[in-house]
Amino acid sequence: MAEQGSHTRREFVAASSAVALGLAAVADAQGKRYRTKLHRAMIVGKPDEAALRPLKEAGFDGVEAGIIPEEEARQCRTIAEGMGMKIHSVLAGWDPGTLEKALRAAHGYGAEAVLIVPGAVRGMKMPEPWELDIKFDQRTGYLKQVVSGDNAPYRDYIEAHDRATDQAHQAIKPMIPLAAELKVAIALENVWNNLWMRPDIFKHLVMSFRSPWVKAYFDVGNHVKYLVPPEKWIRTLGRLIAKVHIKDYKLAPDGRSGSFVHPRDGSINWPAVRDALEAVGYNGWLTIEDGGLPLPEFRRRLDEIIAGR
Repeated sequence: MAEQGSHTRREFVAASSAVALGLAAVADAQGKRYRTKLHRAMIVGKPDEAALRPLKEAGFDGVEAGIIPEEEARQCRTIAEGMGMKIHSVLAGWDPGTLEKALRAAHGYGAEAVLIVPGAVRGMKMPEPWELDIKFDQRTGYLKQVVSGDNAPYRDYIEAHDRATDQAHQAIKPMIPLAAELKVAIALENVWNNLWMRPDIFKHLVMSFRSPWVKAYFDVGNHVKYLVPPEKWIRTLGRLIAKVHIKDYKLAPDGRSGSFVHPRDGSINWPAVRDALEAVGYNGWLTIEDGGLPLPEFRRRLDEIIAGR
């Protein structure tokens, strides 16, 4: 009897192990299990029924929309909610002068945030991404250096960067009371604007407003050329991230050039990005900023990203 019992236990253990391995294989096939919930979106201009219907049929949960009068935005909200969709954000873009209109449109849409690019510099000598070694004043955000060694060649750039920091505050601070009143976050995005090109200084900029209504809008693809992995940006910005844009960038073999490509066709480590979003507790929207593929294919690729594959 003892031998028979041992044999039975061995069979049970072996069978249990096989079941566990089978379940693990199924879990791997289905993607990792995450606690954070991510929603699928695309960008549209005016989110009327004609714009929303194809996205709904392709399985998207919502959209990011353009600036329209607040009353029209309310009408669009009614249409979207009637279709089981949400207008979650508004694109204000590069012009801070549009910020008030964007905030009011967001309020009409029932959106949670407005994307604004806080500044840009062009037309001067500036360091290449692989040369960057940024150090800055923790109180003011002003640059101390942008490269190791001699920074004299970049003096104009450093001064322009510091002016841009001041100008960002001048443009955005007056809008914070309205953002708080409307309960719409002002989400700052870096878009190849040659400013705040490392995660720590961009985080400092966002935090320098000292307001829960100023957040970061993180674009995964925009930061690849700066040669700091997007997942590090995400872990650095953490809870400051209000929204996430999805696009991809493929680095050339030299690692110093490249081009934008469709999501999952580039150099981004998407499982690492998904794990980083999980690590910082990001529950929110992933909005594809891209075109040129059928909507069902964009949705499929987004599902792969959400699943951690």
